[in-house]
Order: sequence, then structure tokens, then C-alpha cells
Amino acid sequence: MTIQRAPINLTVNGRPVSFAARPGRRLSHALREEIGLRGTKVGCDAGDCGACTVLVDGAPVCACLTPLVQASEKSVTTIEGLSAETLSPLQDSFLRHGAAQCGICTPGMLMAAAALLETTPQPSRDQVEDALGGVLCRCTGYRKIVDAVCGVNACATEPDMPGAGEAVGARIERLDGRPKVDGTEIFGADFWPEDALLVRAVRSPHFHAEFEFGDIAAWQAEHSGIETVLTAEDIPGRNRFGVIPPLADQPGIANGHVRFRGEPVAIVAGNPDVVEALDLSAFPVHWTPITEMLDMEHALGDRAIHDDRPDNILAQGRVRTGDPEAALAGSKVMVEASVETGFVEHAYIEPEAGAAWMDGDTLVIQACTQSPVMDRDDIAVMMNLETENVRVIPAATGGGFGSKLDLSLQPLIALVTLKTGRPCRMVYSRGESMASTTKRHPGVMDAKIGADAQGRITGMVFHGDFNTGPYASWGPTVATRVPAHACGPYRTPHYRATARAVHTNGPVSGAFRGFGVPQAAVLQETLYDDLAAACGIDRLEFRKRNALRDGERSVCGQTLHGVGIFECLEALEPRWREATGEIRAFNAQSTDRKRGMGIAGCWYGCGNTAMSNPSTIRLGLGPDGTLKLHQGATDIGQGSNTVITQICADALGLPIDRFELIGPDTALTPDCGKTSGSRQTYVTGKAAEKAGRALRAQILRMSNMGSDATLRLAGGNLQVFDGRTSQEITLATLRSDENGYVLCAEETYDPPTTPLDEDGQGIPYGVYGYGAQLAEVEVDTGLGTVRVTRITAAHDVGRAINPLLAEGQIEGGIAQGLGLALMEAYIPGQTENLHDYLIPSIGDMPPVESILIEKPDPEGPMGAKGLGEHVLIPTAPAILNAIRHACGARIDRLPALPHRVLAAIRQAEGSA
Repeated sequence: MTIQRAPINLTVNGRPVSFAARPGRRLSHALREEIGLRGTKVGCDAGDCGACTVLVDGAPVCACLTPLVQASEKSVTTIEGLSAETLSPLQDSFLRHGAAQCGICTPGMLMAAAALLETTPQPSRDQVEDALGGVLCRCTGYRKIVDAVCGVNACATEPDMPGAGEAVGARIERLDGRPKVDGTEIFGADFWPEDALLVRAVRSPHFHAEFEFGDIAAWQAEHSGIETVLTAEDIPGRNRFGVIPPLADQPGIANGHVRFRGEPVAIVAGNPDVVEALDLSAFPVHWTPITEMLDMEHALGDRAIHDDRPDNILAQGRVRTGDPEAALAGSKVMVEASVETGFVEHAYIEPEAGAAWMDGDTLVIQACTQSPVMDRDDIAVMMNLETENVRVIPAATGGGFGSKLDLSLQPLIALVTLKTGRPCRMVYSRGESMASTTKRHPGVMDAKIGADAQGRITGMVFHGDFNTGPYASWGPTVATRVPAHACGPYRTPHYRATARAVHTNGPVSGAFRGFGVPQAAVLQETLYDDLAAACGIDRLEFRKRNALRDGERSVCGQTLHGVGIFECLEALEPRWREATGEIRAFNAQSTDRKRGMGIAGCWYGCGNTAMSNPSTIRLGLGPDGTLKLHQGATDIGQGSNTVITQICADALGLPIDRFELIGPDTALTPDCGKTSGSRQTYVTGKAAEKAGRALRAQILRMSNMGSDATLRLAGGNLQVFDGRTSQEITLATLRSDENGYVLCAEETYDPPTTPLDEDGQGIPYGVYGYGAQLAEVEVDTGLGTVRVTRITAAHDVGRAINPLLAEGQIEGGIAQGLGLALMEAYIPGQTENLHDYLIPSIGDMPPVESILIEKPDPEGPMGAKGLGEHVLIPTAPAILNAIRHACGARIDRLPALPHRVLAAIRQAEGSA
């Protein structure tokens, strides 16, 4: 007998809605899948991240944990219900304060804040932190979110957009900000064509195994609604991909042999309800486990994971200058140490997601990515298609930090659509995302550094082994970038640094904000504190004494310009002096809690290491006066859509509000390269500056005006003034090009790097960014817990194109550096969710004072340098140095978990 269940009725955003009754259905699923309110995001399906927060009768709840039936006869408010034609004051405040970066957590933050403001219209910062404590953010560092909620009632007028020539340096809101705060931003999981198949992957539960399939056809026949099951044999092209094409070694689908836990071996596609309910652990695959090698100690020299890479060494890097051994032998003081770091998960709030469909004979992929052209090229090879028959449209990316440079689900959905001819979609679960995607490289490093009697560095020797997992990914980049940076931003006349990327059966290690440099900085900055103590010199003064200056040569032999590390260190001096007295007074009165402060510097080469990495920008004027900027740089929250437009606007000489952004989209935008290595502001920004200047030069030649002329668009007329005379160009009278533009400029910029020789000598980067941070901590010496109480961060950005966004990058990088120092430890098979794997929450973040140093680089666009990567580098070493200053605990294995801090305290007390 069929039981008839009454429908579930509720009110959503003021409107009555009726759902067919289905036991156990999540409220989040009903909102997103059934009535199309996709502003509510799903990051974990476990109540850990809070991105799905909605209001039920005014109270915030996690929609992913709330059964739909519990909302019956109640009022539900989603982010779409916060505003209609205009933004609410809260949404507007988020924009004004720069509180949304990638935007994936923003709906949850807004809903939690809205509930608070309903009962507490003028909350304190503590009240905001309590109310928003259940929503995680990986981008912002939370400070600007708190500012936005506390400042919602501040008198605010509609901000004026800067005029012509005034965009650079202006604290303007994100040009792409509104969709992030009104719920209309389309992330990878938010769009799919009608009747799309759902795709899921069968993955290895073993770190290393061989496998064979049973009767797949019989299994498929048992499950009505499955459209297709595909394996490696179905891939029509080369079953390998990789971010470095000559080293491409990772199969899209494993073929008889898996090398890490979570590697896909088959994909299943079909009716979404059927596929979602499948128990894939029952899929007919038979495993023959092989003893795995998870750490480098066992992998080095053991059986090769890849036959062509003996001793499991993927790549090696080396930089040498002078005679470091002799310099160390002749030093007044010499210190040495070793440091070990572990896997760190990117933990973006958006799991990988995307859709695929055919548009005529073109395969279209819309998914989260940091590198659309690289994705297109790899997919074309794997699917045996011409590149012009593959189109990649980057969805809004809910955090990336390097991991979304590598392919994930793109070849899987591409294969389903190519084989079936039908559209499909795929959304990773949180556990699937964490198990199968790349991590920060664990490092085992040792170094020696010497100094003379005056406290000047004499020489340094460094070696690091980095666990790159079973496939290449960005391992060679880490191995080559680390030796060029391991000395820090300091004068080191005699130097040898080597690094190796080592294969294991652990997770694939890839790009993660810094490419190994943050790991190396922990060791180098720890030893600088040792040297300062041995020389009897203040720690800040010691670093200033050794800071690189303009005109000096790096360890790679490159003459440096626009070097701002000394100015960054100098900017920390006022707080350094203040904190010294405050800490001394506190520690004199406290027995079980001790405070300390630490300092660390950083530098970071922007872009690829010693190789070409160009960007191309197209800028066009249409016959109707529309001004379009085609820029293919993916904005993953860092603000490139805004910053690049600011640069282009001032180079052209028209107001920024006249610009319409196109892309990124491989069918519509030229290649702006990947979003990584702090290259977009510098490299794509330089291309945008060149395009703006080139279009301006065309206009001035046409109008016979001088370089100081001003431009104005009035409908379809372009007016040019030089103070005495004026010219008007009627754009509709000009011939249009193949792109529909009557005036157009397309310019490319490639940094002036050179290859490195066998000793790492050459020009690895065109521009470097610099920074220094002062961390203040409080250590509970009985529990071993550490609380960061304040961070002061000075970063040389060359030219602050947008100070508001630059501050957001600094605060977000500090949050990730804090996690690296104190809590983040990815353990395969154990910490594959956001309650076992801890990232900083809103309550973990201390006050942050950002100091923007502007020392222009002659190569950067309008003097600008990159920022996004290097803001993370000094945070962890500064915190670790502060812990040691507070209680004597020297941490040589990250993160500094309480049991490690306690052990280090006891060791310090025993050696005192």
C-alpha cells in the first residue's frame, strides 16, 4: 500500500512554497536544487563551515544539517531575501569594507550577521565574533567582516568612482563585488544545463595498489538510471595531465594501478537521484594492496614509483655563489638547525564543482579553476580534440590558493559529455575534495648560517627535501624556487642551497601560496634569532643590518631595484619598542602565562622562476562607445578584476566606470596565464598598462593631440581636449575589426627573466615583493596553548593600486600563516573534513595592523609589485620566534600543537 504524505509547506523569502514530502531531505538541497535559490552555498554537508547558513523564523541554522521537515510551516530567509532592487545596508557595508573576497562564505556570513543585527543593532566586536563563529572563511582573515558588521550603521554615502587618471591608489570597492553579496555569483556548483547527468567517481581506498574490475555491466544493470560507467580505457587521447607539460604523469583515471589514496579508477554518470544514492564502495573493483611509501626517508632510494625517476627524485634545484664552506669556517659565530613541516590542506570553502556540455562541435567546461588555458590544453590532449574545439569558462572560484591550478574533475565531466553527448555536472564532497586534491609540500630542511663580529651574515648552507607525492604537479617549481629564496631578503655573500622534490605515495603536493618558500623561511628566520642572540644584537636591528638594498646582488647574481625590505623592517620599529615594555611588564606579574614577540622578513619573486610567463590583454572601443577590457586572469578573490582595470583605466585616461569586463573565457579573452605566483597584478597588470597606453596613443594620433590631452566618452563620440583645442571622433564612422571594435589594442607582457645556469645564476624574476611582520603571542605554560594577540605587518607593494584590497590580502595571508604555525596538520585518511582538520576561525584572528610600503619597482606596472603569496611567508616564523621569546620553547616541527609546545618548554627548562 502506498502511503500518501502531505506536502511540506513553508515560507521562503516572504513567499509560500510547497515541497513534496521526502524524509531526510536537507533544507539546503531543497533550496538549491528544487527552487533555484543557489545563493545558499554548501561547503561540507556537515555543519562545519557555515556557508549554508539561513534564517528559520529569524534564527540562523545550517541548512545542510536541517531536515526540510523541520522547516515546515516556518519562515525561511536566504541571502536572496536580504535585498530586492537595492542592497541592504549590511550588504553594502560588506562591499565598502572589502569583507567579501572569493565570496563563497559571504552568504553564510551575511545571514548570521543579519540575525545578530536584528536583536543587537550596534554590536561590539566580541558580539560579532560570537555570532559569526560558526562560519568559516579561508580568504579574508575575518577582520574586515567584523568591521563591516560593526560599521553597518555608520553614515555612508554612495561612493564616487574616481575620475580619469585617479583610479590607481583609490580604495574602490570590487568591481565584481555585488554578485558576491546578493547571492547571484555563479560558482562551480551553481550552474548546470537542463537534464544534466550527475557524475561521481569511484576512488581508491588504498595509498598504493593494483586493481582489476569485476562485472561492471552486471552492476550497472542492477541500478536503473545509470547512463554510463567509464574507465581509463574510455579516454580517447593521452591519459596523462600535468601543469608542467614535459612532466605530465598523472592519469585522469587510473589504469590498473593507483599511487595515492583517493585516486579515481572509474566514473559513473546518470540520473541525479539514482547516482547520488549509490553506494560506490560496492562497485565491482578488486584491490591488491602494495606496501606504500608515505615518508621521504623510506622513499629515497627505494623502489621507484615511476620507472624513469630513480631513487624517487622528481627534480632538484641548486643555487650557489661564493665559497660558503670557507665563509662558515671563518665566521665569528655559526648556528645550525633542522625543521620539519607537514601536509597542509588548502581548505577552500568551495569543493571542486563544474559542468560540461556540447555547443555544436565544441566541448564546453564551466568549473572552478585558476588556469583556464592550461585546463583547455590538457583536456584537448586527453580527449583527442583540437584546442579550438574545447572552451573553458571559469566559474567563480570559491578559494583556490594554488590547488585549483591542477585539473580535478574537468577531464571526468569532459569524458562523460564527449561519450554520451549529454550535459553533465559533478560536485565533490568535502571528503573527496580533501582526499584527492593537492596539498602544501611537507619539508625536511636543515641549514647553517654564519655571521662576523659585527653581526653581518658571512655565509649560509641550506638543504631541503620536499614530499611531492606520487605525481609531478608543482614539485619541480618548489625545488627550483626554494633555493632562490631560502636566504630570505638578506645580504648573503657566500651561499649554497639545494632542494629536492621526492616522490611518495602520500597526497599529491602542488602549489600553495608560496611554493615552498614559507617552509624555508621558518628555518632561516629561526636561525636569524639564534644569530642575533649569539652576536648580542637586537633581533630587529640584526635584520636591518643585513637587509638587501637597492643595487645589491641577490644570491642568483641579479642586481635588484626597488628593494623595500629595510623600509618594512623600519616601519615595525615603533610597535617593536612599545611591545618590548608591555611584554616585560606583563611577564613580571604572570607565572602561568607568558608573552613574547617575534619578527620575520620575507621576499618573493613574482611569476614563474626563470622562464617565460606572458599575459595578453585586449582593450576595445565599440561604435556605440562601449569600452571593453578582455582580461583572462581568473579572480579567485584576490581582486585582479578590479586592480587590473584600475591600471588600465589610468593608462588609457578614461574613468574606470566606463569599463566593461569580459572574461575570463578561453573563447573570448586572450591568455593571461595562471593565477599563481603573485603574477597577476604585476604581469597582467603590466599588459593592461601597455594596452591602455597603446589605445591612448592611437587616439592621440588620430586626433593629432599631444600626450597631455584628456579623453572623454559621450555616447558614441570620443572627445579629446588638450587645453586649447578639442577634437571629436564619431566612433560609428570608423570600420569595425573582427571583434566588433573600431579602436582596439592588444598587448603582451613577459617578465624579463633569463634561464639559470647550473649554479642557479641568472635572472629568475622580473619583480620581487618584500615584507616583515611582528607577531605578539601569549603562551599558557601549563597547557602549551598559544594565543596570537596582535600582528603588525609591513609590506612593500611598490604602488598600492587599491589599498583596501591590499589590506585584505595581508589579513587573509596572515590567517593562513597562523594556521600553518599553530594548528593545521593534514593526515591522509584521518583529517578529511573541517572538524578534524582545523583552520583559523573568527575567534583565532588577532588584531592586524597593515602598513603599506610603496617603494616603486621600475619594472612593475606604475611601480606595483605582487602581494598575494608573500603575505603568508613571515607569519609562521614570526609566531614561532614569539613563542620562543615568551617561554623559551623552540619548535622544530610544525604545527606548534600544545603537546609540542609543552615538550619544547620542558626541553628549554632542562637545558637552562
